[in-house]
Amino acid sequence: MRHYDLVIIGAGSGNMLPDGELLKLRTAIVEQDRFGGTCLNRGCIPTKMLVVAADAAAGARNAARLGVHATVERVDWKAIQERIFGRIDPLHDAAVRYRRENGIDVYTEPSRFVAPKVLQIGEEQITADTFVVATGSRPVVPEIPGLDTVPYHTSDTILRVDELPASMIVIGGGFIAAELSHVFESFGCPVTIVQRGERLLMAEDEQVSARYTELAAQRHRVLLDATVTAVSPGAAGVAVTVDGPAGIQVLEAETLLVCVGRRPNSDRLDAAAGGLALDQHGHIATDPEYRTSVPGVWALGDAANHFQLKHMANAEVRVVRHNLVHPHDTRTLGNRAAPHAVFTDPQIASVGLTEQDARARGIEHVVSVRRYADAAYGWALEDTTGFVKVLADPAERTILGAHIIGPQAATLIQPLIQAMTLGNTVDQVAKDVLYIHPALTEVVEQALLGL
Repeated sequence: MRHYDLVIIGAGSGNMLPDGELLKLRTAIVEQDRFGGTCLNRGCIPTKMLVVAADAAAGARNAARLGVHATVERVDWKAIQERIFGRIDPLHDAAVRYRRENGIDVYTEPSRFVAPKVLQIGEEQITADTFVVATGSRPVVPEIPGLDTVPYHTSDTILRVDELPASMIVIGGGFIAAELSHVFESFGCPVTIVQRGERLLMAEDEQVSARYTELAAQRHRVLLDATVTAVSPGAAGVAVTVDGPAGIQVLEAETLLVCVGRRPNSDRLDAAAGGLALDQHGHIATDPEYRTSVPGVWALGDAANHFQLKHMANAEVRVVRHNLVHPHDTRTLGNRAAPHAVFTDPQIASVGLTEQDARARGIEHVVSVRRYADAAYGWALEDTTGFVKVLADPAERTILGAHIIGPQAATLIQPLIQAMTLGNTVDQVAKDVLYIHPALTEVVEQALLGL
């Protein structure tokens, strides 16, 4: 039985861990899939590269409002895929080779715990002084009658379809559904979205969610408060039976995409056999320093938290690396207000409290909303739907939350994230900082001044 100083299970963000002082340790990385994890191979990176192409197509079609009359001659799906995966796919072999050349053992077979700090990999067992579990998550596949009788896709597989679908039904109304619906509709594929809730993107601030739902309904067929009760083969490809406000109806499309959430991979690792405590959702329970219930075992990323955000996992890697090297001077992540963005059209970004959460929790707050159209660059964009919304504590005068829907929302929100992290007051961020005129950031300035 081989023994290591450090074993890392999962080579997504986990592959970033061996650095600095940790390079001196006898280390193994265990990854049965591709190095880079979900983000690099089928998540953040390839989907955003698709979004860039989708934005170009949608931008051309919508340019008439600017006096530019353009058309999209064709969308070369194969060329788009080659641009993405021609760059991404070689990275796996390069990463494995790099680690092995630098003295790290790499295991590529499925693994599972058989006892605390004992890992079964194929026919072999290994142990270590320290384990770091970073096994990520995977799409949830709901129990829908007949789903197993048709070919369907999740976010794991849809990016590599051979041809652009002629039509698509999307089950789910979260951020993955929003982004992929934008992509495929922009490329000429009609999309129908079936959502159980009363709005799309229900986790967002309700004002943002309502605006996005309104705009999505102008591009897609959107069925709200609707439940999929059955799936079967259909003349076009798949037939989806939906029960909603309009009664029971059968929808048909060539392709079915299931986007109803993600679940941690702790079950595949048999975390319970390894003595690891789990929460009610199957995430590995950790303390603020990312220690698990087993001494010497740490966990991070989607396996341990509910955020499902690459930037959170990357930040956790830095904390865990420090804590492994400095066990008597440990750190925590500190800022738990995790920002996120949805790269759909229009783009959405959020950090901190939503207004509905503030009300539900009885938190005193004041709100300011400013439209993109109120800023000079918003005029230039001819944007009539985007806005910035900021919530603040009326006593402390600090920012409680910020929510943006509109062009470049993920970039515009960054100074608000920094202000929250650094504890700046609204007065400091609104009045002590110069905002370039006529840049789009002026809409953020105006929202802050409104507070």
